[in-house]
Amino acid sequence: MKKITKEVNDFIHRSLDSHVRIAVTGLSRAGKTAYITSMVNQLLHTSTHDSLPLLSAARDKRIVGAKRVPQLNMMVPRFAYDEAMGQIHDSPAQWPEPTRDVSEIRLAIKYKPKKRTKKLLGSDSTLYVDIIDYPGEWLLDLPLLDMDFHTWSESQFKALEGERSQLAKEWLTELDKLDLNSSLDEKKLEQISGLYTEYLHRCKDKGLHWVQPGRFVLPGDLAGAPVLQFFPCRFDSNDKFEKSSNIAMLKARYQEYQQKVVKAFYKHHFSTFDRQIVLVDCLQPLNAGYDSFHDMRTALEQIMHSFSYGRSSVLRRLFAPKIDKVLFAATKADHVTPEQHPNLVSLLQQMVHPAWQTAAFENIEMSCISMASIQATQAGFISTGDNTVPALQGETLTGDALTVFPGEVPSKLPSKEYWQNNGFEFTAFRPMPGSIDEPMKHIRVDKALEYLIGDKLK
Repeated sequence: MKKITKEVNDFIHRSLDSHVRIAVTGLSRAGKTAYITSMVNQLLHTSTHDSLPLLSAARDKRIVGAKRVPQLNMMVPRFAYDEAMGQIHDSPAQWPEPTRDVSEIRLAIKYKPKKRTKKLLGSDSTLYVDIIDYPGEWLLDLPLLDMDFHTWSESQFKALEGERSQLAKEWLTELDKLDLNSSLDEKKLEQISGLYTEYLHRCKDKGLHWVQPGRFVLPGDLAGAPVLQFFPCRFDSNDKFEKSSNIAMLKARYQEYQQKVVKAFYKHHFSTFDRQIVLVDCLQPLNAGYDSFHDMRTALEQIMHSFSYGRSSVLRRLFAPKIDKVLFAATKADHVTPEQHPNLVSLLQQMVHPAWQTAAFENIEMSCISMASIQATQAGFISTGDNTVPALQGETLTGDALTVFPGEVPSKLPSKEYWQNNGFEFTAFRPMPGSIDEPMKHIRVDKALEYLIGDKLK
């Protein structure tokens, strides 16, 4: 009888357990690694600190505690949480190293349920939270799944406007010398693909975000592989080419990249998510200029088309999960003064408007916030004669103490005149020093958590 009772109790507790798989999405330098580190850090401290007032389960003291548990996917490296915390608590404090490959972390959150159906089955239940980190550059490859080699080539040449045409000059010069229909010359293809990769690196260094294929600038374990040695070409889709020609090999490599690299990555990771937070750094592009700002917006639009949205039945979700909640978060909110936060949210809403429309059509719940995963500045005021001006105080990446008013954030998408007349003075700061025994200071990470997992903790 005791054995049966134990089995029944174990079954009940397993029934109470649930899970949520979160996609932390964003382009390079949007702050994905910092956000995941902060999210884990805040949840691990819920039993000892009251640092999440906007997370209702924490505010109501219903969270018993949280801990890290082994991830289910043993083929993916663990997220380097301890290493990231070590860098943040270093002297001087450093930002965590950006992601160079896929990694994963799993949390178990034990909580007291609020719903009557759960309360009848037990005094507590567990929510398992799976979080995936990955290079932002790899996101840029997802749209390739819907393009053949000719369509992709056309899209790349269409993008060669303004600054890009100058950055691509060396690659384009060598490309014009290549006879696409001549016999395969692998050495020549390797040389030109190298120049194309250098062009993509120059785009990234200039603050441009639309660099494709993304694996070319951050190849991971594919460095030097022929599958990363192709480039866009000018040709007619109706042209006939020899099977042993240069163009035939470029097409074959592109298709291999689509199927073995991009599709495999999408299938193993992104097709399994049911919640998504999209991190957007609106401030650095404001500083970099018109081309950088609108290039980032284009990149975001293309990426968002690759995600699967739409509600589905419980049975269907067992086999084909779909994202049902999306949160857009403007990161680095601590790099502008507090009265500029509403403008930052408004600007973000303007930037993601096309993606928002797509998700809204599928009846997906969405929201926009401003957030700082790991606080780097203190907000206050400075006096100038009879007036007081809002300002930020922090330590720059070079170790200089600085008090500054960065400027006003436009509430709408700025025109070219914005950069000619006003502009924005973005200064990067180090994380604020803190104690390793206390949760890190943040701005609205609890609001993000409430949106992403609050309903799962009821």
